[in-house]
Amino acid sequence: MPEFSRLLCFLLLIDVALGGVDDGFVYNGFSSSSSNLLLDGAAYIGEDGILTLTNSSEYNAQGLCFHPQPHHTGQVHNFSRAFNSNNPFLTVELDSVYRMDDQNNVRVDLDSLAPIAFAPAGYRVYPYSFQPLSLTIGNLMQAWIDMYYGNESFRVEVTLAPFPMNRPFQQLLSCELNSSTAAAIVGDDGYVYVGFSSSTSNNKIAAHQVHGWSFMVDGPAKPLDYQSMMAHKHRPPRANHRSLLRWLPATLSFLLLLIAAASVIWYTKWSKNSTEEEGHQECEWEDGLGPRRFAHKDLRRATDGFSIRRLLGKGGFGRVYMGVLANEIIAVKMISSADSDQGMAQFTAEVITLGRLRHRNLVRLLGYCRHKGQLLLVYDYMPNGSLDKFLHDDHHEPCKRTLNWPRRLHVIKCVAAGLLYLHDDWEQVIVHRDVKASNGLLDADMNGRLGDFGLARLHDHGADAHTTHVAGTRGYLAPELTRFGKANKATDVFAFGAFVLEVARGRRPMGHNARGELLVLVEWVRGAWAAGGSVVDTMDPRLEEYSTDEAELVLKLGLLCSHPLPAARPGMRLVMQYLDGDLQLPEFSPDYLCIKDVDQVQGDEYSPSVATMITGLSGGR
Repeated sequence: MPEFSRLLCFLLLIDVALGGVDDGFVYNGFSSSSSNLLLDGAAYIGEDGILTLTNSSEYNAQGLCFHPQPHHTGQVHNFSRAFNSNNPFLTVELDSVYRMDDQNNVRVDLDSLAPIAFAPAGYRVYPYSFQPLSLTIGNLMQAWIDMYYGNESFRVEVTLAPFPMNRPFQQLLSCELNSSTAAAIVGDDGYVYVGFSSSTSNNKIAAHQVHGWSFMVDGPAKPLDYQSMMAHKHRPPRANHRSLLRWLPATLSFLLLLIAAASVIWYTKWSKNSTEEEGHQECEWEDGLGPRRFAHKDLRRATDGFSIRRLLGKGGFGRVYMGVLANEIIAVKMISSADSDQGMAQFTAEVITLGRLRHRNLVRLLGYCRHKGQLLLVYDYMPNGSLDKFLHDDHHEPCKRTLNWPRRLHVIKCVAAGLLYLHDDWEQVIVHRDVKASNGLLDADMNGRLGDFGLARLHDHGADAHTTHVAGTRGYLAPELTRFGKANKATDVFAFGAFVLEVARGRRPMGHNARGELLVLVEWVRGAWAAGGSVVDTMDPRLEEYSTDEAELVLKLGLLCSHPLPAARPGMRLVMQYLDGDLQLPEFSPDYLCIKDVDQVQGDEYSPSVATMITGLSGGR
């Protein structure tokens, strides 16, 4: 099977420290008529707007592409070049050749194919969390090449990412060149040529393609218009006009028949759409909604036909795909049970509830789509995925090491702030009913955002919730919820407590120990504390450094929020005050966490302060 790799876009930035003029270009797709690029060898521009350097059918092929005009870096040198070659060059190589020493690597080469720096192809989601990228399986990818040129040195930085992910925060590869080397590359007049090169061998063939190219001197390269490139990619080939004229007399009658048939089809479809639109207008819950209703064809195009390569995750709720719409990266959730009453109820709840909410710690719902029984929800894209992945996924070991204590504490505060908004600060009370680590999503800056409102219910402030159906996830369900089935703010607080302990300990709220025995995290933490040790001893052993005071606060707060007695749990406003240090968490013992009935506090074994504490915390809601 031949090798195959595709380069989506190549962004090149030259930042000249001592001046220079704006000098750059952007190709959002290529066309043979508008492009003035210099092509040589096997390189060609197809009707689909893709620049192909080598295809998958030619051995010993070489393709070259250069921008026709040199670009001035703002530097002029009055000394000789350091190389004997009259045409020194610097290359960034995406090496997809199967060799023992450098398979699937990114290399920086100077004046030859001998690398001066190299790294395995991949990208970093967060410091030191490396995700490998394959250069040979045909997935679209992006590359940013940044070159910084000053008096004393010349620095090259390379960054990769899969399409259509945002640019990662940290480069993959960086190397420094000395001033004489830089002078040889730039030349006496300060001009450089930029372009692409690719080749195949006598036993390996590969297709190397470029879909877009942005270049700028003395400033950041302009972003590519992904939507325009994708439209260009799917554009049909131009017709051969001479051939059309030659065959037109013979086919005129057939074309007229086609037009008539198309008119009938159009009228039938228009009538059907009108009927569907009338049905749509009859859906009262859609009237006056904040989120936009998207066209199914637009979401299908944005996700490349809901391709498996765009799949971000899947679960009982359905599947989530990454997409690009109007040059913005989005996440599209396809409800799995769209043909059931439950699926429609979850879809409706999420649109009605989340559609009108705006808070920095809640995932933003951009819109929705109903199409032939298919239910789709469109959200802001969260580049770092779910917190659950960082805590528990065995395939993301690097992520575990990077989720240090300050980041964990920050995410806890973010989710607490989002839950406070739902409970107290919005125009109605919203009971989320599914607070857990997998619904805690992380944006590009690792801020926590609460998502998935498919089980949410709302009611007026001062009124009781009317939900009587048990919903949620094992380990996060409050004991009274399983008995009476009534969800309210206190049941959300219980789930939040389980979530807090999960983040601090790094274990799920419910699971099995090494002996296969059922382990409930809140009981295990309380038991370890009651055994005479410090509650801080239950912290995640993978954490190398953390504040003991902060750890103690978080663990005790998680236990308090998970108290079996609803009245003993603090409201989210109190929780935020404790986390922010505005109030000191009341002192309590592990035995206090065993109270199952408020009447127990009247006994001799509990001091009056315990009863006062329960009353005070209850009043805080």
